[in-house]
Amino acid sequence: MIDKLEITHLRILDALYKLGKLSAAAEHLGVSQQAISLQLKKLREILGAPLFVRTGHGMTPTPYAKLIEPHIHQVLVRINAIPLPDSVTPDTISRTLSICATDYTQKVIVNGLIRDLRVSAPRVKIIVVDIEVNDLTAKMHQGDIDLTLTVDGYVPAGLISEPLFIEQYRCVSADSAMLTGQAMPLATLIERDFIVTSPGTGSFKGSADAWFERQGLRRNVVLSAPSFFMAQEFLKQSDMVAFLPSRLLPADGLFDIPLEKYPPGYEVVAAYHPSAKNDAFMRWLLGRVRHLLAAGAPAHR
Repeated sequence: MIDKLEITHLRILDALYKLGKLSAAAEHLGVSQQAISLQLKKLREILGAPLFVRTGHGMTPTPYAKLIEPHIHQVLVRINAIPLPDSVTPDTISRTLSICATDYTQKVIVNGLIRDLRVSAPRVKIIVVDIEVNDLTAKMHQGDIDLTLTVDGYVPAGLISEPLFIEQYRCVSADSAMLTGQAMPLATLIERDFIVTSPGTGSFKGSADAWFERQGLRRNVVLSAPSFFMAQEFLKQSDMVAFLPSRLLPADGLFDIPLEKYPPGYEVVAAYHPSAKNDAFMRWLLGRVRHLLAAGAPAHR
């Protein structure tokens, strides 16, 4: 029969324990005295014993009622301690956060975020994985990945994305002879061999190719790198050129080559599964990401 106890029953008992009078308990709970009397009758049926008796001074708990009082109190304490969705505080929450990101967003966003979380949410454990190309939505639905930081065009259908900032490309090379003191024409630039970065899938097609074609030009891509980090390393040992995100610069051993025109920038976004839309910690986390970016917190600065 104990499984028929309801929270309302426990709150009535708690009020009677504390106040000792039916009228005071009714006023405290915002119900009628008759309603409390009816609930006490149900409690006698559920527990198989009387709980309070009327005296000249109010309601006095029976020996059995005194016996269960600590248990009632403990249950209510646990119930009242359940956090509401908008009341979760980062410094007390314990959870694992799994972030999927490119090497670029790991450096300009995740690096600073981890440093911040170690102070503001020290009980949060963090897993950082390289960008997923296949099954990202499924993995986020299964809870294997909580947040992905990537380019807007790479967010799979079914996920919610929120813009963070617009990134711009810069042209870089290890060949200092390309620095002539003037902006380089695109027609001169395409005489060089290019490196493109294709995270997850090797390809000689980069995001700037369509832009070059609109200028009536075609570049020669000879190397596809799996990450911007490796693209930088390959550039340092050659005379090739590449477009890198501006937030990765300056980079040791590479020169920023001024151009007459640059390919359009791209939008960096945070994406998550719809089930996390009302996750208070996730809302707070995205707010911290925006704050850190606005404050210039990326690690390279």
